[in-house]
Amino acid sequence: MIAELQCVVLDCSAPRELARFYHAVLGGEVDRPDRRWSLDEAWSTLHTPGGLVLCFQGVPDHRPPTWPHPERPQQFHLDFGVPNLDTAHEEVLAQGATLLDAGEDARGWRVYADPAGHPFCLVRH
Repeated sequence: MIAELQCVVLDCSAPRELARFYHAVLGGEVDRPDRRWSLDEAWSTLHTPGGLVLCFQGVPDHRPPTWPHPERPQQFHLDFGVPNLDTAHEEVLAQGATLLDAGEDARGWRVYADPAGHPFCLVRH
């Protein structure tokens, strides 16, 4: 092993707001003190219950991906397992997500954008 994943960093224009969005989706703790980085208006974190740390980095002229159009590709996205797609759908929309692709019910997943425009999927598990 060469390295250990420390965190996943998402660029955005409003780091604390995006951390709160993902907190509503995943739970955990927003901006928990951590010796690995300092917290300020340009850097916010979410320590999830499962141990993954999501970090949100302020970028002055953030331009979100234009999924599925390749003009500004998504570059990566997050998949979240959920027991009930319909319930989770309503909950992420209430937190500020935007539905990008409802798909077909048999497919078992739907594509959304977080409030900063990053694509993520809800996947039935």
